[in-house]
Amino acid sequence: MLTRFAPSPTGELHLGHAYSAVLAHDAARKAGGIFRLRIDDIDGSRSREDHLLAALADLAWLGVDWDGDPLRQSDRLGDYAAALADLERRGLVYPCFCTRADIAASLAAPHGPPGPVGTVYPGTCRHMGAAARERRLADDPHCWRLDMGRAAALAGDLDWEEADEGRRPADPAVHGDVVLARKDAPASYHLASTIDDAAMGVTLVVRGADLIASTDIHRLLQALFGLPTPTYRHHALVCGADGKRLAKRDGAAALAGLRAAGADGRVLAADLLDGRLPTGYSLQKA
Repeated sequence: MLTRFAPSPTGELHLGHAYSAVLAHDAARKAGGIFRLRIDDIDGSRSREDHLLAALADLAWLGVDWDGDPLRQSDRLGDYAAALADLERRGLVYPCFCTRADIAASLAAPHGPPGPVGTVYPGTCRHMGAAARERRLADDPHCWRLDMGRAAALAGDLDWEEADEGRRPADPAVHGDVVLARKDAPASYHLASTIDDAAMGVTLVVRGADLIASTDIHRLLQALFGLPTPTYRHHALVCGADGKRLAKRDGAAALAGLRAAGADGRVLAADLLDGRLPTGYSLQKA
């Protein structure tokens, strides 16, 4: 078994991150397997080295040790570019020049129900002629979107294994033409995570239930690239007193604050594995 934890060095880790990390670490260690770290640091505008060092200190405090050197996504931009180029050669992605304002305006009229993770892009640039597309590529800001209709038709029926629950069908088409890359992010979470999990040999992905819908897209990309499909375990989310899942802006839940207050990280990790959270926090499915 090989599991991983993939923090983004864009802020402090909180109790939700700790819960995910200790679950993935425990699964690997109980199976006599491997636990790896992946650093999702391709957000150049927000990723900071001090956040990474703090995250590593938090994990050590929890007793979460890892095997080998952490994999850094910033070192793998060439792999993401090659994957995107492969999809482009196959006619499965297209450049999108729409701004957020353009998309909002185009959605002023009803276009059917929203997707599972928000509004579905209406496909405006998918219908752009080749000449206009080439003319604009040189000068206009753009992202790259997956042509979901073509991709889903090519992949056919898909599913994945949810740990302790069995097979689940994947329905990537409901997400519409998702973004796979943009100027300020050379690979989306969907593209980078799928490529990296395969490259690392991950066999069990442990992550929050808020990412269940994303697994539809990851399963599709695995099929398009001929990659193996790991088993998934989507765990309950750590929520605050207001019932909302924790975010990095929730400083009160930051692990660094708990460390500074003298909390025992290994005791906290054991409590999290048993589903016991500090007062004021709860576990809830998304």
